[in-house]
Amino acid sequence: MVNRRWWDLAAVAVVAVIAGLSLIEPPYGVRDWGSWAVLGAFLVTYAVYLRWRLGSEDPVHHVVITVLLCLLVGAGMAFDASTATLQAFAYPFVWVTAPSTRRAIWSNIAIAVTLVVATVIGHGWDWIGVGLTVGVLSLSFSLILGLWITRIAEVGEERARLLCELQAAQGQLAAMNREAGVVDERARLAREIHDTIAQSLTGLVMLAQRTGNRLDGDDPDRIALARADVALIEEMAREALSEARGLVAVVSPVALDTSLADALARLGAAFERETGVRVEVDARAPGVGRELEIVLLRAAQEGLANVRKHARATRVRLAVDESADAVRLVVRDDGVGPAEGPGGFGLAGIRDRVAYANGSVEFGADASGGSRLVVELPLDRSTAAGRGITIDPSAPEGIA
Repeated sequence: MVNRRWWDLAAVAVVAVIAGLSLIEPPYGVRDWGSWAVLGAFLVTYAVYLRWRLGSEDPVHHVVITVLLCLLVGAGMAFDASTATLQAFAYPFVWVTAPSTRRAIWSNIAIAVTLVVATVIGHGWDWIGVGLTVGVLSLSFSLILGLWITRIAEVGEERARLLCELQAAQGQLAAMNREAGVVDERARLAREIHDTIAQSLTGLVMLAQRTGNRLDGDDPDRIALARADVALIEEMAREALSEARGLVAVVSPVALDTSLADALARLGAAFERETGVRVEVDARAPGVGRELEIVLLRAAQEGLANVRKHARATRVRLAVDESADAVRLVVRDDGVGPAEGPGGFGLAGIRDRVAYANGSVEFGADASGGSRLVVELPLDRSTAAGRGITIDPSAPEGIA
């Protein structure tokens, strides 16, 4: 939006300069009175019409504006050469109100031609050189400055448009990333359920069917086998319940509204209440950003879920240490060591989270017995290279 107050100040300043120059040399004659009349007509024209055309860029009004300014500049130059200073207002005004660059150029040419013609009419052919010099110089300066400012405005508008497109693209990318994260988390959760609870329930169904078959008839041996199956069903149901609780603990939201040490302490206390396994927390990482804190907290959560499922431990230690260029999470337990067999997707879950932070994961048997999970994240993510995932060769492929 055009600020009219600056144009008001410019109009008054131009009139004041011209009037001041003409008042310096009395006595005043016809040319002086004619010059003052032109200045008065200019102020009236500006206040009544020109001022209200600022910002409109209407083609018809721009033609009228050009004609009026040509008449005022030409009349002023015909009376007094100093009145030609009105062109300092006229040239930029037609640029501002022009609907296109081409129209602005033609209006500038019209003002310059009018200035030369008025010079000859008011002062004779002896002044033709002065008129041409003033007209060419003023026209050249106006065109150069006007085209330069117009180009700057076009570049600014283009940058604003590109910025809007970039912001829209960033919003779409963020939405796609969130959607991809949700899809990945759902896929991981589906694999986890299939690998644990679904298999347990399938086994329960098969045992229930076999138990029902053995209960047919009065054979004492078959009834004894059926009772053994019932005991096995109960044991498998308890294991499935434990797996379900562990899965809920992994996917449940974690509050990180204070510090990482406080969040880990709350996580350990909740785990200790649920399982009876003692948890010690030692976290010293004041320089870790919020994003890395969430990665470490999730890794600790999945590490405790692994302890719940397989370790049969009585004690767990969570430790976080910060060095100059990295932060390290270590989860140790005094259980039976890494789980045997193909395992599940616990390591994959930790790997996926840590990979986003360009970190590394190590899992294997601890030197003092039990198992050890180490997660290391670089503090400077802009310079950290993706170091991938490394696993102890003596450890099984999965941890959950």
